[in-house]
Amino acid sequence: MEKFFKLQEHGTNVKTEVLAGITTFFTMAYILAVNPYILSASGLDDGAVFVATALVSVVGTVLMALMANLPFAIAPGMGLNAFFAFTVVIGMGFSPQFALAAILVEGVIFILLSVTGIRTALFNSFPMELKVAIGAGIGAFIFFIGLQGAGIVGGNPATLVGPAHLTTPVVLALIGLIAVIILMVKKIRGALLIAIGITWLLGILAQLVGLYRVDYDAGLYSLIPQAIISLPPSIAPTFAQCFQFGEVFASSANFFSFVVVVFSFLFVDCFDTIGTLMGVSSKANMLKEDGTLPKANEALLADAIATTAGAVLGTSTATTYVESAAGVAEGGRTGLTAMVTAAGFALALLFSPLFLTVPTFATASALLAVGILMFEPLRKLDLSKLEVLIPVTVTVLTMPLFYSISDGLIYGMLSWTVVKIASGKIKEISKLVWGMDVLFILKLLLI
Repeated sequence: MEKFFKLQEHGTNVKTEVLAGITTFFTMAYILAVNPYILSASGLDDGAVFVATALVSVVGTVLMALMANLPFAIAPGMGLNAFFAFTVVIGMGFSPQFALAAILVEGVIFILLSVTGIRTALFNSFPMELKVAIGAGIGAFIFFIGLQGAGIVGGNPATLVGPAHLTTPVVLALIGLIAVIILMVKKIRGALLIAIGITWLLGILAQLVGLYRVDYDAGLYSLIPQAIISLPPSIAPTFAQCFQFGEVFASSANFFSFVVVVFSFLFVDCFDTIGTLMGVSSKANMLKEDGTLPKANEALLADAIATTAGAVLGTSTATTYVESAAGVAEGGRTGLTAMVTAAGFALALLFSPLFLTVPTFATASALLAVGILMFEPLRKLDLSKLEVLIPVTVTVLTMPLFYSISDGLIYGMLSWTVVKIASGKIKEISKLVWGMDVLFILKLLLI
């Protein structure tokens, strides 16, 4: 391990890396409960999605460890799973197989872009202040998703926001948020997972005494697991569904729609992944002074391969997780941290009855906490300067308000360009940024 991961060179040891890997797993294990919930809304089997989520997390994180030797973990990304379920399937009316086929095609394209180094060039071209702002914007987006999932926000049907009524799930979600805040302030390892467990246990007690009533039509499922350890659910309902191209070629209209969906996934995934990797690297202080990330190309290639594998297994696009910063904060510096995290996801396959019973109001506390933590890197910026404040504010606010990480990135970059032009600093805009600006404007006009 010392020879392969170069532990001494990175100022770490096996014990530190193992503890960091466990911490990373604890802070991001909520995806095993959240991803099946979101993708099941598209019609996919939640048990199969659970297995696919765990397997993709193992594959992607192991690749990150072996190819890039970075302490980052990969799993199906928040935001893109919502784009899959609520935009492509529910909103546009396509089948989940259609969406998985689109992810397969865009995953293959991403592998080619990563091998050629194009994605790394895009990553390095973003200004440092936007790299930091994107992380905070993702935090705001995740925070809003947590509020929605818990039912805390959405009380006004006309605006889709506003406080909701204090139902039992909402009260339990708020208790979970209080718990995770206390645990984080006390610097308890695994604070997010512990808060989920506390909220879930309180929910079980509420169900036993009648305060929480099971109502499948209202989406209120039983909180009591039927077992603790069991063989994983079958992955057959989702495995290789991405190869069903019959719907794609059923008509010219369907094929054209498929091209649009592929491009949409490609565009969102490209800048979603770059944005998330920027946020993770910034939060973990892994970026060099010039804003570049060591072995960024290998990290992006691992991400691209994981996305392609996810399409085959039956889940949405994979991405680098911001919770990896928790492991880095514990001292993790090499791929050994990632290997330990991957082992955690492999073991989780035996505990599917537990993860599939965890309610969304319990996982909301983790999402809200992650959202809060993502704002911390903003302290690095001098927000007293308008040329920094304007693009940062635009980036952070548009992500949750437009319900899109990529749209926030687009408007943030365009506003940065406008500010530079207005400030007479047009020479600071590179040719690659000009090219992306043109691409962004075309996207806004045509899609």
